[in-house]
Amino acid sequence: MTEGRAGSSRFLPFATPAGLWARAVFGFEAALGGVGMNRLRSAITVLGVTIGVASVVSLVGIGEGARLAVVRQFESLGTNLIKIETHHWRASLTMEDAEMIESRVPTITAAMPVVRAEAPVKWRRRAETLKILGVTEEFPRIREQDTVAGRFFSLLHVRERLRVAVVGFNVATRLFEGRNPVGQGIYIGGQRFRVIGVLRPKGEGMADDIDEKIVLPITAAQRLTRSYLVNEIWTQGVSRDAVDAAVVQISRIFRKKYGLDEPTGEYGDAAGDPFYLESAYRPFRYWDRGSVRMEAPRPYEKDQGLGPAALLSVTSMNELVQEAGRANRVMTLMLGGIAGVSLLVGGLGIMNIMLVSVAERTAEIGLRKAFGATRADLVFQFMVEAFVLSAVGGIVGLGLGCFGCRVIGSYGIEAEVTWNACRVAIVAALAVGVLFGAYPAYQASGLSPVDALRQ
Repeated sequence: MTEGRAGSSRFLPFATPAGLWARAVFGFEAALGGVGMNRLRSAITVLGVTIGVASVVSLVGIGEGARLAVVRQFESLGTNLIKIETHHWRASLTMEDAEMIESRVPTITAAMPVVRAEAPVKWRRRAETLKILGVTEEFPRIREQDTVAGRFFSLLHVRERLRVAVVGFNVATRLFEGRNPVGQGIYIGGQRFRVIGVLRPKGEGMADDIDEKIVLPITAAQRLTRSYLVNEIWTQGVSRDAVDAAVVQISRIFRKKYGLDEPTGEYGDAAGDPFYLESAYRPFRYWDRGSVRMEAPRPYEKDQGLGPAALLSVTSMNELVQEAGRANRVMTLMLGGIAGVSLLVGGLGIMNIMLVSVAERTAEIGLRKAFGATRADLVFQFMVEAFVLSAVGGIVGLGLGCFGCRVIGSYGIEAEVTWNACRVAIVAALAVGVLFGAYPAYQASGLSPVDALRQ
């Protein structure tokens, strides 16, 4: 019995591993031959997959680029930052508030009051209106900003209200026409200041557009605006984990200061949310001081009419980065879904072409079955054809998508090609090809050899 089976194996060469390998190679060659016989039809099918993959890669790249741009803008401000911003006349901030926070909140490293203003700046015959930022000597550490020339002002400059200035990189380039600005005298709001440093460039729109501003000691800025008030207070947590605890503690301090210890109702339920006053909206407005204008507090989004008015907000920059990342990921998924429709259309094109191919190659299918080809052989052949078409389209589409992102980036639009986007696009293209090629392959394998040869 054993000898009979062993002897019969000589007449079934495809039952051995070598025979199976030969059958697979033959089926692969037949599939490539089927693709090559109809080059125009195959090229059109590949084009559909190419457009789908290129759309997925480029649109997801645009979404990812937008997300990274927003994240970089927030991160350029510094790490573990907390911003306290006033929105109402009741919540006017002072330098004493910053000192109070620094002494009562152990989870922060410093608290820096900030004055924002706008003033005419003049050097020799050149004059323009620029943004002014009044800060303390803690600015380089809190905002992670160093100088490219000269130095930043010290605690002595702040205490003595000395008229010194550190200019942004773009301001130095544009205002001083290529000359070294360090040591030059400029007039800000009619008062003479001496430039002692130039900030290192951060890039367009980065770090609150610091390249386009002039930084002054906060005491000199207050004397320039003739106001003891400040617009914001910036603090920095000792670590990422300490930021949330610092936000809660700072919120409690200001709730107690304004008599809002127990927030109730629709507003202010969570720590860090804006504090609301049950009265008509009345923003605090700073008056112009001659040619110098101190920036007014920005109203909170909900306060566009009458109703509860936000006093101030305590915001964690880390949380804003996370929220911006989540929002942009949703946009990226939407763009990828829209581009995925073109991949689906490409898959339908593959199925259509394969069905036409089965109808036109009926005689070939019948001949192969007459010579012993099984249903598995025919399914393998037509599945390989669909796989090859989708693989070629995916590779070409990947290259076009990367090139498209470069072209888009050359026009100033952020576009970032990621490995995940490329992997998802290729896998989706191959899956679409195999999925939509399965039915035509099954149709081909089910043909009767007698009927096929008769046709």
